[in-house]
Amino acid sequence: MDGENKVAVVTGGGSGIGRAAAIALAKDGFALVLGGRRMAPLESVASEIASVGGDAWPIACDVGQEADVRRLFAAARQHFGRLDFLFNNAGISPPRHSISDVPLEEWNAAVAVNLTGVFLCTREAFAAMRDQRPCGGRIVNNGSISAHVPRPGSLAYTATKHAVTGITRATALEGRPYQIACGQIDIGNAATALTADLSSGREQADGEWRSEATMDVDQAGRAVAYMASLPLDANVLFMTIMATAMPYVGRG
Repeated sequence: MDGENKVAVVTGGGSGIGRAAAIALAKDGFALVLGGRRMAPLESVASEIASVGGDAWPIACDVGQEADVRRLFAAARQHFGRLDFLFNNAGISPPRHSISDVPLEEWNAAVAVNLTGVFLCTREAFAAMRDQRPCGGRIVNNGSISAHVPRPGSLAYTATKHAVTGITRATALEGRPYQIACGQIDIGNAATALTADLSSGREQADGEWRSEATMDVDQAGRAVAYMASLPLDANVLFMTIMATAMPYVGRG
């Protein structure tokens, strides 16, 4: 999919992986709608994109709230006229707890953002892509290494990321008649504010605490942009991009 004159929505677009993906997509010619709960970071990314000739529109949005999501996608269609790409990136990682100690409110918060948010955004994007002319588009969901193998103390996060894989597969199947492709990117140890503690150590499956390797978050952004660049008759169903030396192969 040539990015020229294409429109993309990126949730969680104000920082980390969302910011990196938005900038990579803008470099490929996409116009951007950036969704997130805090306007200041979204406006900062939009200004960064505008400084290099791109077009990005920030919109405050809590992806766990149906009204916010409907407003986000309605605004994208009204402002740009169509929707070609959605990066379902917004997510949270609750504090680590033993299964017996997981508070219900933390479970519910993870489900609201990581799972319900992906569902709500997918539902809106799917309808827009199906009904526009020409029809079609692409949805990429931000899964996680935890969609395959969990970390200790990550029940809520792991469960929601496994569920995202179900959304990915179901959307890829139902999108076929409408030229809607859907894939998932599972990212391991991209260097962001959320992974700043990796250098000081994370609990491993054997109970030991060890520091872990990271990779430049821009590599994750470039990977998302590659998935977005494909023509709609080709699809990356699952991609894993990770720090080479992180404990993933053999983890468990």
